[in-house]
Amino acid sequence: MSRILVVDDEPQILRALRVVLRDAGYEVVPAETGAQALDRAAVRPPEAAIVDLMLPDIDGVEVTRQLRQWSEMPILVLSAVGEEEQKVRALQAGADDYITKPFGSRELVARLQAALRRVQRGEEQPTIQAGELEIDLAARVVCLAGEPVHLTPIEFDLLRVLARNRGRLMTHRDLLREVWGPEYVDDVQPLRTHIARLRGKIEPDGAPQRYVVTEPGVGYRFAA
Repeated sequence: MSRILVVDDEPQILRALRVVLRDAGYEVVPAETGAQALDRAAVRPPEAAIVDLMLPDIDGVEVTRQLRQWSEMPILVLSAVGEEEQKVRALQAGADDYITKPFGSRELVARLQAALRRVQRGEEQPTIQAGELEIDLAARVVCLAGEPVHLTPIEFDLLRVLARNRGRLMTHRDLLREVWGPEYVDDVQPLRTHIARLRGKIEPDGAPQRYVVTEPGVGYRFAA
């Protein structure tokens, strides 16, 4: 069984998460504070972590940042409605995805499973197939419904990063860092322009966000 670190200071939520994850076949490592979570992760590293943003000592953003310093495990953060700024900070610190409270147990398990699958697949997949879209990473060739699509180098690199992280929310800063470099992490407008051009080439008529979905104010997700 995969071991999942679950960090939340609300006893009822922690109990609910333990039941949901155990029923889904996971071993749960509970923690009620950020310090406790970091200690338990260090002693026996889990395969993934679910971290509440609001903790009594170290906040969830800092827990995420410290875990990401030594681990590539999937990290999902739990946030309440209205915690948009904290949510963005957690994603920038290295979280893979977020779930807003109140959440459904099926959604939670599905997001966790998707994150674990991404790790298991790794990043060396030579060709990515998503519906009618085929991306040859080695040859840098993209086809839609069997027809080649001409992408600029920037457009291809954006698509490559998004597709390799299929299902994961990629923040504006993530994409800017990966494609342009760390000195460009605040230049959001050029990113939006290139995403719009990329969509114009790969999205089928009448389905403008089938492959690249906008998460308003945060970033983009490859959803196919």
